[in-house]
Amino acid sequence: MSHTDAEYLSLSAASKLLGVHSSTLRRWADAGIVPVYITPGRHRRFARKDIEVLLERGNVLPFEVTHTWARKAIDQTRAELASTEMAHIREQPAWLTAVDIDERDDWRQIGQRLMGVVLRYVNAQKEEESLLDEAHAIGLQYARSARQVGMPLRAALEAALFFRDSLVDAAVAMPEEAHMRPEASSRLLRRISRVANMVQLAVVAGYEASL
Repeated sequence: MSHTDAEYLSLSAASKLLGVHSSTLRRWADAGIVPVYITPGRHRRFARKDIEVLLERGNVLPFEVTHTWARKAIDQTRAELASTEMAHIREQPAWLTAVDIDERDDWRQIGQRLMGVVLRYVNAQKEEESLLDEAHAIGLQYARSARQVGMPLRAALEAALFFRDSLVDAAVAMPEEAHMRPEASSRLLRRISRVANMVQLAVVAGYEASL
């Protein structure tokens, strides 16, 4: 990836611009809240425009809250997937059996991209339509991948609902653990639903476009 110093910032420069410690920005990047680019030398680089957008949005929920929620959602998803994969083949859902083990890394990458969009949307001060557009694009990509392995629409939507349920279940459990106000909890659930709805509509649109 080619870039200039004017377009991309180092970890220290980006954290200084944001007014946060470099370890905080590193956590945000690892959690998917801030897009990050890794150089061949394994150094983090941040697009100046992404940092400026983050400054404009501001964080509505503390990072610790969204990070804890995301961690719970990811852990829960992995645990349920592991349990499902260990079940007898007849008991596994159609969306899981349709994907070969070798192909699951590609699907995980789609899930990671989507989780990053959800985190950024949850943290956005305003309802950013650009993030919903990105969620829609991920849904279309997911639909294409599902069609390529011969997955029927019903199974594709069941997989999307599986991911959505993990996010919602983790969010429902957050208020007591993180001492969240009711309005903050409601906002978190609304934001999750908006992104999930966009993805599901895009999946349907992707299948309809192939008819």
